[in-house]
Amino acid sequence: MSERRRDAGRSDAGRAPKPAAIGAVITDYLKQSGLAERVGQAGVIPEWPRLVGPQVAAVTQPLCVTADGTLFVAVATNPWMAELSLMERQLLAAINVVPGRSPVKKIRWQARG
Repeated sequence: MSERRRDAGRSDAGRAPKPAAIGAVITDYLKQSGLAERVGQAGVIPEWPRLVGPQVAAVTQPLCVTADGTLFVAVATNPWMAELSLMERQLLAAINVVPGRSPVKKIRWQARG
């Protein structure tokens, strides 16, 4: 008798579930744990150069995003910090273009040490 015929009469009750894609498992875990929103916010950090452009990215380094939506960014010089403070609204608009991601609400500039 072929292997297929022998298996045809068996139920799936004793079989292990099919493996799930790791991306789907992680996504489900993040949603269930409430961390998905925070991970989405943190996505700003690796995307920073693309979001703010090469000139701003060259003199800044995003550090972290707090749970309340505050992005901390290190800045190379005080004059740049003053300039970027004036540009905060435009930068927030550029940062928050990703739909469905929790928005960054404010930016706190810090002089690089």
